[in-house]
Amino acid sequence: MNSATVRNLLVRGMLAGLAAGLLALVVAYFLGESRVDAAIAFEEAHAHEHGGVEAVSRTMQSTAGLSTGVLVYGVAFGGIAALAYCFALGRIGRFGPRASALLLAAAGLVAVYVVPFLKYPANPPATSDPETIDQRTTLYFLMVVLGVLLAVAAVILGKRLAPRLGNWNATLAAGAFFVLAVGLAYAFLPSYNEVPKDFPATLLWQFRLAALAVQVTLWTVFGLVFGVLAERALAPRTAAAGEQAAHPRATAVPH
Repeated sequence: MNSATVRNLLVRGMLAGLAAGLLALVVAYFLGESRVDAAIAFEEAHAHEHGGVEAVSRTMQSTAGLSTGVLVYGVAFGGIAALAYCFALGRIGRFGPRASALLLAAAGLVAVYVVPFLKYPANPPATSDPETIDQRTTLYFLMVVLGVLLAVAAVILGKRLAPRLGNWNATLAAGAFFVLAVGLAYAFLPSYNEVPKDFPATLLWQFRLAALAVQVTLWTVFGLVFGVLAERALAPRTAAAGEQAAHPRATAVPH
């Protein structure tokens, strides 16, 4: 893959990330912001001391701030995922551009988000101790790195076992290795349970589901959109043939 193709896929990945970010923004606004407001109300109701005036209003945070953060994250995420796609294409099996994009998106969702999420789930305001934020942040990113490295190791292991065990058994063995390794990481890394006992359990559950829904939307939309864009860049003739097969040919009009 030459540099021009990589650059082309990088641009398309950023565009796909922007599209994914737009839909993720809609999910975050309608599912997440009301839960954040409820958590802030709980925090204010149980606060013994009131701080000064907010530097940025809550309205600004939930509109312009949220939009900027999600969209910028989407573009950056799309560019990084596109570079990973350039490296993985052809190395994970004989899959076409679309299938490779969807597989990458699914693997990325599990390794980058679901694995850390199950150990250190997202928490709304008023549910974490500010004094442990540095430790929790470090451990979370450590879990992200471990998830990615273990996913790559599982793919390599599956490819090496495939000639002896067959593709199906090799895939099961690699999957078992990944689950076992992640389980060991969960067991040895410290956990934090700082949610107040009187914090509404339903609100906590809804907030975490909303956070998960945002990431599922982001990765799924990216995989679908980038798959189409990558196919047009890597196999334009195949993509054009598919579009012609999907639409009836127009009758030629004589001049």
